[in-house]
Amino acid sequence: MTELDVRDIPPVDRHPTIHDAFDELEAGEALTIVNDHEPKPLFYEFQAEVETFDADGYEVERVEDGKFVATFPKTEA
Repeated sequence: MTELDVRDIPPVDRHPTIHDAFDELEAGEALTIVNDHEPKPLFYEFQAEVETFDADGYEVERVEDGKFVATFPKTEA
């Protein structure tokens, strides 16, 4: 599992950074991101655009105020 804390990345650069990290994963691996808000827009973006994103395996947890941990699993294409 790869973890990426995007809270210090400028908002305009977050989605491209996350997509790049996800692309580097092998099938069966997952990308876990730490964010300052629930990443619903990113979830919908992945669901619509990323064929290898396993939407059924997606998980998100609000750990504390300003800290959400979301897991984006990757499947076979």
